[in-house]
Amino acid sequence: MQNYVFVLDANKEPRNPVRPAEARRLLSDGKAAVYKRFPFTIILREASSQEPTPITLKVDPGSKTTGIALVQNNRVVFAAELSHRGQAIKDALESRRAIRRGRRNRNTRYRQARFDNRTRPEGWLAPSLNSRVDNLQTWFVRFLKLAPIASISMELVRFDMQLMSASTEASASTEAANAEISGVQYQQGELQGYEVREYLLEKWQRKCAYCGAKDCPLEVEHITPKAKGGSNRVSNLTLACHGCNTKKGTQTAAEFGHPEIQAKAKQPLKDAAAVNATRWAVLEMFKATGLDVEVGTGGRTKFNRVAQGYPKAHWIDAACVGQSGKPVWLCVNLVPSMIKAVGRQCRQMCRPDKYGFPRTGAKQSRVVKGFQTGDIVRAIVPTGKKKGVHIGRVAIRTTGSFNIGSVQGIGWKYCKAIHKADGYSYGASALALG
Repeated sequence: MQNYVFVLDANKEPRNPVRPAEARRLLSDGKAAVYKRFPFTIILREASSQEPTPITLKVDPGSKTTGIALVQNNRVVFAAELSHRGQAIKDALESRRAIRRGRRNRNTRYRQARFDNRTRPEGWLAPSLNSRVDNLQTWFVRFLKLAPIASISMELVRFDMQLMSASTEASASTEAANAEISGVQYQQGELQGYEVREYLLEKWQRKCAYCGAKDCPLEVEHITPKAKGGSNRVSNLTLACHGCNTKKGTQTAAEFGHPEIQAKAKQPLKDAAAVNATRWAVLEMFKATGLDVEVGTGGRTKFNRVAQGYPKAHWIDAACVGQSGKPVWLCVNLVPSMIKAVGRQCRQMCRPDKYGFPRTGAKQSRVVKGFQTGDIVRAIVPTGKKKGVHIGRVAIRTTGSFNIGSVQGIGWKYCKAIHKADGYSYGASALALG
């Protein structure tokens, strides 16, 4: 099953998305034309007075991949998985920093340090983190122009750290006087342990911490048993299969022969930290639109997904976010659009050698024969070794001999742009209708 196709009327006002078969019929009958390839959008030749049904944009932010789902009448009509490039940005900045420090340490020509001149405004985020917020903002603006979005639902926190850190021994009177919610309240009720368990599954890679067993029932286990003074705090919990849990008994992890477990339990989650650092910026960005915004936790998301019997996937998690994700219908065979952030060119004027000095000339024009690297093109080659139809992302050369995907040496005269470079690449599922 493919995603629904976005529809605009003659005034470029968004209308209800339609099935791919309906979109093909409108195109073949001459009632519509292709407006945009990614995401695939058609534009009607006449204006429409019919009011569209509101759509909810649902987002499951992630450190590496963000799930996106558009839900109309409790039904998923469009799904996508957006891959971020935060690590690539971090690596590039670290490489530049190393080169600059190397020049300073050698006492050769260098750029003066300006550490004391730099200030960070309120709400500042590192470039690798800010790129995640920018990606979500970019795609929110795009969807807003293509679909009648009336509300937003996002997973604000993957894990509720405050709830998990609370001690289960806290009394009810302490809970009433404190803003911190204790584990007694947390472990009871509809979600019953989903927050803690989801955190532990992520922390220990969904396998037994002692024997590494996967694809088996895992039990929440105390690193330091309560019989020896251990608490129910999440820093004292891990996952174990039934055999290891029984064999360990009342021993500590160190006594059981695994002293490294205690150290790992105290290590922070890098990906969870990245999501927690950006979640409020994403929320404020959504709130600034004036639309209704619903928030939920990762525990609530998993509860909704498991209760409805859906498998694990980023876009499915997005559809199940929040209270509105409890009654949602989706086709598990739906092929989501795979979108990857690849950046928009490079500001570096020339490439340096291993010592940090220029090794190439100033970069050439970004546009050659009307094409630039990143454009998605269709090339029809009539003869020769490259004979055939080639569709994909183009890499330009000043000679006019381009590369399309893994195929090299395609003449520019055979190429026709079907989608201009926009900082993202698209997977096979997104190319299906293109």
